Amino acid sequence: MARRNNLYLVANMPDLQPCPLKTSPSSTCPPDGRWQFNTNVAFRSDGLLVARYHKHNLYFEASCDTPPEPEIITFDTPFAGKFGLFICFDILFHDPAVLLVQRGVRQLIFPTAWMNQLPLLDSIQFQQAFSLGANVTLLAVNIRNDRLIMTGSGIYTPFSATYHHARKGDPEEGRLLVARVPVLEPPEFEVEAGGGESTISVATDSGYCYQDNCDDPPPPSYPTFISSMMYDTFTFVLLNETQGDVKVCNGTFCCRLQYRWLLQDHKELYALGAFAGIHTVNGRYALQVCAVVRCGGLDQSSCGQEVEEAESKMDFLLEGNFDTKYVYPSILTSRMVLEQPESLEKAADGRVTMKHSNTKGGLVTTCLYGRMYHLDNE
Repeated sequence: MARRNNLYLVANMPDLQPCPLKTSPSSTCPPDGRWQFNTNVAFRSDGLLVARYHKHNLYFEASCDTPPEPEIITFDTPFAGKFGLFICFDILFHDPAVLLVQRGVRQLIFPTAWMNQLPLLDSIQFQQAFSLGANVTLLAVNIRNDRLIMTGSGIYTPFSATYHHARKGDPEEGRLLVARVPVLEPPEFEVEAGGGESTISVATDSGYCYQDNCDDPPPPSYPTFISSMMYDTFTFVLLNETQGDVKVCNGTFCCRLQYRWLLQDHKELYALGAFAGIHTVNGRYALQVCAVVRCGGLDQSSCGQEVEEAESKMDFLLEGNFDTKYVYPSILTSRMVLEQPESLEKAADGRVTMKHSNTKGGLVTTCLYGRMYHLDNE
């Protein structure tokens, strides 16, 4: 296919590789003397195989083996330089996704079979979040399987998103996405994804606020409550005013939201939530999360439930003081439509600020999703 159409092609497939039979208790070689890996293969335009990557972070894949060491796999092209490869669940972990970015790879290819989980990990939501947070171009292609809630693919840069997300009742078929995007130049020195002080779109006033006086004291305390969101115990505060400045903490980790409703549907309830801890359901990984969500109903116990549609719109500034450099921002509006943050600031002290105004769609969720990779194994 690559040779016939004169293009570079990446495909996902299984790969059998021979391995030395177990000679020590630490050996991972199966009894039949071969590994089976979940694999990306890349072919250049003359049909030559130029790269092969074996998935490192498996997700309920009993038929597959984990390679003995994480693989950092790239290939070069004459039209856009270097591309890196990883697969599905890999995107939530340090190796190999962050290692690729640390080594200066700015274009990443990401085949996936992603089961969408609102309100924080819908496919296109986190695909865009990773592109923004890591400052890379991401080519993401998801399987379409309605029974398993798998849909959502896109081409993302730090300043654009071309994507498709099927809705219930849509024909279960593929969709070709085409986008012309600039080539992101590799940095002149090794960087850490999300490291240091950076800006994706610099706010003209970093002290921006919605109040008349930006020197006002910290926001007053509001009643908080506990509710489960995506199997994690979040601390929430309701957003009941026409505008406000609220703060909520989960342990020592705190999130702050300054907001002003542009359109407030009183049949919809919203809350600001914070979570810091180890997620342990269907995977183990450490998080710090600030999220504004539309609740499933008008009772606070419904905050954190899955919601796909909303009418209410707000201008907001969402901020958290993170203990990690790796923070992934997203804005998801009604009927699975993404919006690009107006500005995103990452300061050296860990403070991350996302500002957005003139929301076009009803707000389903906006999130700063922090990954504490160094705590995953504690």
